Amino acid sequence: MGKLYGYIRVSTREQNEDRQLVAMDELSIPKKNIFMDKQSGKDFERPQYEKMLRRLKKDDVLYIKSIDRLGRNYSEILEQWRILTKEKRVDIVVLDMPLLDTRRGKDLMGTFLSDIVLQILSFVAENERHNIRQRQAEGIAAAKARGVKFGRPPQALPENFHQIYQQWQKGNITCSAAAKACGMPISTFRYRAELYRKTKRL
Repeated sequence: MGKLYGYIRVSTREQNEDRQLVAMDELSIPKKNIFMDKQSGKDFERPQYEKMLRRLKKDDVLYIKSIDRLGRNYSEILEQWRILTKEKRVDIVVLDMPLLDTRRGKDLMGTFLSDIVLQILSFVAENERHNIRQRQAEGIAAAKARGVKFGRPPQALPENFHQIYQQWQKGNITCSAAAKACGMPISTFRYRAELYRKTKRL
């Protein structure tokens, strides 16, 4: 009988590690064998997962709450499953999906059925992430159409901007000189001057 391990991965937006920790505690997994990675949505660095992978031995049992803890997409999940079950030769138990328990059905038919379920669930997990991103994009587009502003508000114009802008408009000074007088790069001065012109026309 191998050792019991648990792996938890949460993003900074999810904050649902408690739910996963409770599930691991109920299985009596030693705390030293529970590995957790926290990450932002921008990267997928998993130092604790890599550390756990080095410790796993043949016949150990790895518990995860859901299949998408193994990867960001369909191919990544399948690759990690292959590494764990074929190369490391450990068993995997997916708590949210009892069918995905490699301790059962070690015969050819059992392995075949497990592989089919894995591929279906991996696809579903990736498809759901895609749908979430699409809904977010549609929500942002709809908000922008309603006039909602995103990003940081522009910095306040320097006190001398109006005076310098007027001199530049009359051709008394160059754009380079105007930008320098306002403490801005030329491109920023042109951009702010265009916004200023539009605002004055409203």
